[in-house]
Amino acid sequence: MGMIGIVTFSLTLPATKLAVPVFGAIPSAFYRSSIAGIIAIIYVWLYKPPVPKLKDVLPLSIIGLLIAFVFPVGIAIAMKDLPSAHGGVVLGLSPLFTAFFATIRFGERPSVAFWLTAIAGSALVVLFSLYEGGGSLQISDIALIIAAVSASYGYAEAGNLAQTMGGKEVVTWAMVLSLVPAIPVSIYFAYQAGWHDFALLDLPYVAISALLFVSIFPAYIGNVYWYSALALGGISHIGQVQLLQPFLTLIFASFLLTESITMTNLGFALVVLIIVVIGKKMRVRRVS
Repeated sequence: MGMIGIVTFSLTLPATKLAVPVFGAIPSAFYRSSIAGIIAIIYVWLYKPPVPKLKDVLPLSIIGLLIAFVFPVGIAIAMKDLPSAHGGVVLGLSPLFTAFFATIRFGERPSVAFWLTAIAGSALVVLFSLYEGGGSLQISDIALIIAAVSASYGYAEAGNLAQTMGGKEVVTWAMVLSLVPAIPVSIYFAYQAGWHDFALLDLPYVAISALLFVSIFPAYIGNVYWYSALALGGISHIGQVQLLQPFLTLIFASFLLTESITMTNLGFALVVLIIVVIGKKMRVRRVS
């Protein structure tokens, strides 16, 4: 289930890079949240999931804020200047952040061996990013790092809440709550873009398809599988699977955007894959 989520997430940056030049960085993030929220409303209408308890509204709102706004705005800003493959590598820091938040916030206690493998995997990701960037991080990397930190805390919060609510319900209600700011802001951006004069019909099909994809799959369906996996397998353990995301992003970017993929890319991917397999065997206990 975690891998299904990661495969959809790995397509986020290439698809966002296709959408941003047409829709704009910040507008595309709000359009994405609005579409995902509408899907969530349809799910609620069809399947009538239990209404969240009052105590769950705050964590759901935090998840919605981070996953539906901070994260997509950060990656959209970065995709104006950076290759999607580079962005995918920087987001590879997310598993380490996720394990950190699971430790300080939700009582998970990874072993020393787990931390060593997590840090090793993240160090490889940073090394790869520096190698690809000619020895330095770019300014847009700041937006990506903010996106990675926000997503990681959102994942930890969602994985914890999904243990009682279920992954699908957490995603659904978080997206429903995100509609409160998303819809009016999206309407404003759409009006400014002239969509009231049917200008939407003149937009490139590829950009429209990319926006719909990130709204339906990474923003909603992918998170259903990811949150469920975090709840079932543990936030820290399953979070390490995300170390594979940068390299899946490389593969998809090479096909969708003709960004180059090299033997160095594949070599890093193989080493990180080995670290993920080792990390999955390391002990993580949870204290109440």
